[in-house]
Amino acid sequence: MKVAIATSLATICFTSLSSVRAHHARGAVRWDIVRRLAPGIVLGSLLGAQVAKALPSALLAGLFALFVGFSATQMLRGGKPTPARQLPPAPGLFGVGGVIGAVSALVGAGGAFMSVPFMTWCNVPIHNAVATSAALGVPIALAGTAGYIAAGWNLHGLPPGTLGFLYLPALLVVSTASVMTAPLGARTAHALDVQQLRRVFALLLYAISGYMFWRALQG
Repeated sequence: MKVAIATSLATICFTSLSSVRAHHARGAVRWDIVRRLAPGIVLGSLLGAQVAKALPSALLAGLFALFVGFSATQMLRGGKPTPARQLPPAPGLFGVGGVIGAVSALVGAGGAFMSVPFMTWCNVPIHNAVATSAALGVPIALAGTAGYIAAGWNLHGLPPGTLGFLYLPALLVVSTASVMTAPLGARTAHALDVQQLRRVFALLLYAISGYMFWRALQG
């Protein structure tokens, strides 16, 4: 499980870079939010990778599934946030970034399942939230991958071709495919209206949650 999580994080780095180029070309990325969330995300991702080393894989999968399912439900309900609600000041965003980074590193995700609901809750338009989450995936992936490489360094019993917990052959195959398809996903997101994008994102989160529940049951 930890090898899969580390490799997933490394793949997200390439996917996010490809996706964020497409979103940036449309002027959708809120770089001001990225700059304020990134420091906390980096610290949280590094810590999350170290914590994951000591936790049972089934527990990680189960916690992730519950959290993602809750996020999907909130997104699907589509409740309108309080109009006056805004993003918190810098210290608050540092803390939020730390939580997003830690949880993302624990479960091998790019953070969109947390950052998109959080940003829309703070009245960031969903198209901007999705685009910004793609940019946030880069520091999550880089710091998380570095943490998993360090956590798995010199461990015995790992498959051949691993660097720490990172499995290089799978990274090569999956990242190549994801880099080619990520711009298509970005274009599709901008082609959908707000409600359609909310529903699509929520359904994707439900699918991820169901898969992780299955992984948790498998132990």
